[in-house]
Amino acid sequence: MKARSSQAFRDLPEKEIEALVQSLNSLHEGELGVDMLVACGERAIQPLRRLLLEGKPSGIFVPRQRAVRALAELGAKDVLLDYLRLDRSVPDPVAAHGEEAVKNTAARALRAWPTDEVYRVLRDSLRRHRLVGAIETLGEFRRPEAVPELVAALEDDFCRSSAEDALRKLGETPHSALIDAARSPEPSGSRENPSSRSRRRSVLRLLESLRLLNEDWSQIAALVYDSDPEIAARVCAVALAAGDRSSKELAVRRLIELLPTPNWLLQGEIQEWLEKSLDIALPSIQEEIVRRETESAAMQANDHVLRILLALRRKAQDSVR
Repeated sequence: MKARSSQAFRDLPEKEIEALVQSLNSLHEGELGVDMLVACGERAIQPLRRLLLEGKPSGIFVPRQRAVRALAELGAKDVLLDYLRLDRSVPDPVAAHGEEAVKNTAARALRAWPTDEVYRVLRDSLRRHRLVGAIETLGEFRRPEAVPELVAALEDDFCRSSAEDALRKLGETPHSALIDAARSPEPSGSRENPSSRSRRRSVLRLLESLRLLNEDWSQIAALVYDSDPEIAARVCAVALAAGDRSSKELAVRRLIELLPTPNWLLQGEIQEWLEKSLDIALPSIQEEIVRRETESAAMQANDHVLRILLALRRKAQDSVR
């Protein structure tokens, strides 16, 4: 019975296949339309191709996402590649958002074909547009050639998490490129734009998780005095992991200077970094406590940083009891 039903779909007239393609627009029948088009086999590919490549971009993008899914199940890799190669301007922001959603779906669907051609098209697509789906699929390839595109994607708030995940999948491979990126504010250090700062912060978070050597740390050592508190603090964290003793002592002093940051999440991280390095940090912590205790009682009562330093000193004292 199932075989006869499948054959019936394969024998449908072209007009009925076109009707099934149109059914993808239906709220209630669209999902069923995907299954029925797949059952039609290769004869459904061309009508679906027309919908995907010639259909008008729209804020209502689910029908074309359904077309992508049907094409993927039909093994129509070449259609999906042609779609990603298609570079058309979409002035309307709502329609552009919808088109991006469809492109992301197509890029994710191509994960089923880990070929060189797919890899090249995904990289080229990512150079033209920041696509989360392309980043995710490139991450599955685990090939270092895509590192420049992945590092560039760290500037995009919507793509950053996916790009970080893709770079982590490469293990230690991208560490030289990450070091270079950490040292490269755009357009310059004195006029760095917000997206460049976001990229460098992200790069340093990734570097923290790698097994770096002292020579790696030395390449970014000057950044402990970066004007951005988070960048400076994360470079100090790298020093605590990979630097020699004098570098770690410098990092501790700089982290204490950065503790008053209004960014309470960063302040919490600084506290954790100091706590993990109390054997080196304690003398500088004690020195800063003494300095702050020279202030009036009223100022000390409101000194949140002093409370953090006192708590760190207590932890150090408790650890030796």
